[in-house]
Amino acid sequence: MITKPKVYECFSSAKKDEEKRKKHKGLLFVGKDDKNAEEYVQKAKTNLGICDLYKKQRLDYKIPEEWFYTMYYCGLAILAKFDVESRSQKCTALFLRHVKDKALIEYDDEFIDRIMVYKEKEEETDVDEREKARYGSAVQSEEIMQKYEFMMGVCKRCISACEEIVFSGQKFEVPKELLS
Repeated sequence: MITKPKVYECFSSAKKDEEKRKKHKGLLFVGKDDKNAEEYVQKAKTNLGICDLYKKQRLDYKIPEEWFYTMYYCGLAILAKFDVESRSQKCTALFLRHVKDKALIEYDDEFIDRIMVYKEKEEETDVDEREKARYGSAVQSEEIMQKYEFMMGVCKRCISACEEIVFSGQKFEVPKELLS
């Protein structure tokens, strides 16, 4: 499994940082808190609602950021069900991919792919779309408006899939191979 060493490194580096009393940039085991997962779901829904406000004001450049963070908060909600805290977009996506590949969750690859961070220029995700809109000079964008309904649909499906996991009543445990 390709993601195992990368996810393990996310846990390992975070643990080392914590031991050195530094802020970690990885994945850390935390106490059980279903409320935290539920709050992330609510935050994702709130975030998605902000898109309509930005659209009405034609603050188009802000919308891709809200789409991205809507899906990212869903990812954080799922990690919270595994008692895992993340301070890394890349580690969040890697953990989701790992537990999905191990059939511990049913979650669409598209949602994971959209929040994945890549260093290679030819591999673009919604992270790059967010950065392009956020750091570009334009306030309004016809390209963003053309994909508005499509992306709102993607985000709604992502929230729905996340809710199925978070509110399933199922107990989730981090795979043993990541614990050693």
